[in-house]
Amino acid sequence: MKSIQYSIVDVFAQGKYTGNQLAVFQDAGTLSDKDMQQIAKEINFSETTFITSTSTKKGEYDVRIFTPNEEVPFAGHPTLGTAYVIREELEEKDTGELILHYKAGPTPVTYDEQKDVLWMKQSQPTFGKVLDKKQVADVLNLEEAHIDTRFPVQEVSTGLPVILVPLISLEVAKKINVDKEKYFKLIENTEAKAIMVFSPETYHEDHQLNVRDFADYYGVPEDAATGSANGCLAAYLVKYRYFKQHVIDIRVEQGYEIGRPSLLHVKASYDGENFHIKVGGKVEMIARGEWIL
Repeated sequence: MKSIQYSIVDVFAQGKYTGNQLAVFQDAGTLSDKDMQQIAKEINFSETTFITSTSTKKGEYDVRIFTPNEEVPFAGHPTLGTAYVIREELEEKDTGELILHYKAGPTPVTYDEQKDVLWMKQSQPTFGKVLDKKQVADVLNLEEAHIDTRFPVQEVSTGLPVILVPLISLEVAKKINVDKEKYFKLIENTEAKAIMVFSPETYHEDHQLNVRDFADYYGVPEDAATGSANGCLAAYLVKYRYFKQHVIDIRVEQGYEIGRPSLLHVKASYDGENFHIKVGGKVEMIARGEWIL
């Protein structure tokens, strides 16, 4: 009977059973696309990763990411969680940097030993379509006045696009109830299939933003912690000077509304030509096991 080793970790965690859950499968190069998709659907986390091969260069790995519904070219919490498992299981514990190769391209991950935080560097962002605030508010079952008029509702991508929506308050963020019919109609005409809202009010005073991410298209009604989208958000924040500056180093909370409190460290700068974006967080090992094929 054939089997494959896997681990379950919590990413962007504030302790065990917080953050975003991830399953990581090792030595998955012999699995077919159908196998990977079926396993991801069976596990039913927002994402599952498969380490398909080791590069000829030390510290470089090919990785594929699947949601319960489909494969995606890049994602944030799977990057940090997979890097953590590689460091724990496949590399020396003192490995300072790894490079994960995705369909969207290579993503470097570094480990900050003092803070016990893994950091991923995200690609240069692209800024896409600006959306109608009233239409997006209708999708979220909000009033147009609940969206901050100083900033656009816009598609942004650093590898996986997202629609970013600035809200006026945490109270508004709590009220959101996505109208699925209107949501799926909206994303018929957008590259981005997920919606991330963000508020300057937070549950904890030492955090700078509260965010929520809705992605029913991928089989994830609401995500507990979204590293890729927070990288897109970082680019947006410095481009539009949300905090009145082109350099940020902030703490972002997510997942509180669904009982999976998460904490993301977000750093970004913009020099007028290039963006420098890093998203980091802690990872907790939850379980190791053997998957019967």
